[in-house]
Amino acid sequence: MKEHLLDRPIWHALRTRQARVAVGTNAAARFQGDIGPLAGSCDDGDDALAALASLVPADDALAVFHFGASTLHIPSPARVERTAPGVQMVLETLRPARIDAPIELLTDADGGDMLALATLTQPGPFRARTHCLGTFWGIRERGRLVAMAGERLKPSGYTEVSGVCTHPDVRGRGYAGQLSHWVAERILERGEQPFLHAYAANEGAVRIYRTLGFVLRAQMTMIILRRA
Repeated sequence: MKEHLLDRPIWHALRTRQARVAVGTNAAARFQGDIGPLAGSCDDGDDALAALASLVPADDALAVFHFGASTLHIPSPARVERTAPGVQMVLETLRPARIDAPIELLTDADGGDMLALATLTQPGPFRARTHCLGTFWGIRERGRLVAMAGERLKPSGYTEVSGVCTHPDVRGRGYAGQLSHWVAERILERGEQPFLHAYAANEGAVRIYRTLGFVLRAQMTMIILRRA
């Protein structure tokens, strides 16, 4: 059976629409360090995993999405630091939603605020230039960025809703759902398919995404690699 693009979303994004910010070879690639630690390989063979391991920097980690029940045997000079169960969801039908929050377009000038919010809330890997991967939208209160969501991985025909986070001071107001809906709607307007990833343990986020019309496509594991 032919492998689906979303079975290796990082790899296919780095080989196509986001190749301009890729570092690697024909077997494995990663995003530039200040954009993010996500990396992927062309397959799970020995040569590809060796190429993936060689991309792990001496002073940083790589994050890999693995689908399926098999175990990845990562060779030296890398080691698995930790793993976390996750889910991949795709939008089936975007359900109507009330958008009453003051959503605004975020730009490079907002990069510091975006990084600070992501660092505080930990929605997933987020670096100084992660926001350059796509359009991001946010909500401010009294000038402070308190919620945001945007785009990350872009394999052909798909765009990932990502970076969804809300400051602890304003949780419970529906900002995450409204922003996720806003981002997904604009992806659809371009004729692309929205999808996303979430930690399986983050039941609240998964519940929000289901309410918007996202459905489970696959179970996955996020693997953090470090130098051995």
